[in-house]
Amino acid sequence: MATKVVMAQLSPTMEEGKLIEWKISEGDAVAPGDIVAEIETDKANMDVEAMGAGVLRKIVVQAGATVPVGTLIGIIAEPDEDIESLLSEAAAGPVAGAAEEPAGPSEPAREEAEEPADGPEAPTATDEPAEVAEEPASAAPSAETEPEAEGERVRASPVARKMAAEKGIELGAIAGSGPGGRIVKADIEAAIAAPAAASLATAAGGTTAGAIVAEPAAEPLLRDERVEASQMRKAIARRLAESIGPVPHFYLTIEVDMERALDMRSELNARADGFKIGVNDILLKTAAEALVRHPQVNASWDEDAIQFHGRVDLGIAVAVDGGLITPVLRDADRKGLRRISLESADLIERARARKLLPEEYQGATFSLSNLGMFGIDEFTAVINPPEAAILAVGMTQEKPVVVEGELTVRRRMRVTMSCDHRVVDGAIGSAFLATFKEMLENPLAMVL
Repeated sequence: MATKVVMAQLSPTMEEGKLIEWKISEGDAVAPGDIVAEIETDKANMDVEAMGAGVLRKIVVQAGATVPVGTLIGIIAEPDEDIESLLSEAAAGPVAGAAEEPAGPSEPAREEAEEPADGPEAPTATDEPAEVAEEPASAAPSAETEPEAEGERVRASPVARKMAAEKGIELGAIAGSGPGGRIVKADIEAAIAAPAAASLATAAGGTTAGAIVAEPAAEPLLRDERVEASQMRKAIARRLAESIGPVPHFYLTIEVDMERALDMRSELNARADGFKIGVNDILLKTAAEALVRHPQVNASWDEDAIQFHGRVDLGIAVAVDGGLITPVLRDADRKGLRRISLESADLIERARARKLLPEEYQGATFSLSNLGMFGIDEFTAVINPPEAAILAVGMTQEKPVVVEGELTVRRRMRVTMSCDHRVVDGAIGSAFLATFKEMLENPLAMVL
């Protein structure tokens, strides 16, 4: 039976995708789980994995083309199978379903779909729906995809099984994050990376967590050139236009004395036996606690209503090659500094590698963006709808200030909150910042 390969919607904001290349040619044999193509979404590059067996009978969309979501891009069928009806469908336009799904960000972006700031996976065989799309009901896992483990069938994608075998990882000991608990490539990578998370945080001194992290850039060359925007850049452009225009922004800035917070950090790290807490870990914890005390800020505008959120899920702005993504630290108010440091460091590293699952970069209730490490004193950030606010953090620097009538030098930091005036009024935003400032200047206030 013929299998359609389509441009699947791999994120909620994805409207079109670019076919980067076909991994096989027309007439080549295909087995379930084989990588047949690579596509660029608004969040990552993803491998398309075959869901059916046969040969690649027809390449409908050539490499380099950008087409709408749902467009038929290829057909897998038996050598003598009639595919005229499918070709007629292709001429009719995008289709609603698909029997194939992209595996995920291909190397180097990623072989399985896991990636930044928004999106479902797609139909066209992949390790699993490109981390955002649901696995088609017709793609029932085979015995080969679900190896026996201690007498029970373990659902796992072909790529995940191969990686687990190479690394000597027992599939039965892993909880799958794919549809129906299916183990996917991301789960294997997480199992491999888990022991390294602590060492990563230690090596980085915990300072990268919660911060915008820029990737090294190549030496710029002056030239006149028009370069087509990537799918990620197009998505960013759409989102910013949806925010800065329709959302009525206003800004509140406050300066914080960081002496006690930094002293607390030094004392904690001196007792941490090699584990390091970063400044941004403290900022994330403080923001989470302040949101608990000011639930009006932990809210969203929903047409003609205000949606208050029962959990604090913090978005962490992270710069990646060609764009920006905001992995989400879930239930941040319920976590201690050590856990915040480990989880945020892991999220940031995987965001830069474009290996986030869709649920790991969607659904934040409030965001924090830090440009202090770039020497920025202060700045304003654009709200990421439907969130009602975002906090922009500048660098901490020594300044001459008057304390109790005497001139002295203190370490100070400026933060600016962008507010959606439909949800957050000036008094509400000011009260939140006052609490944020008080907690940083008196860290013990966070435990009261």
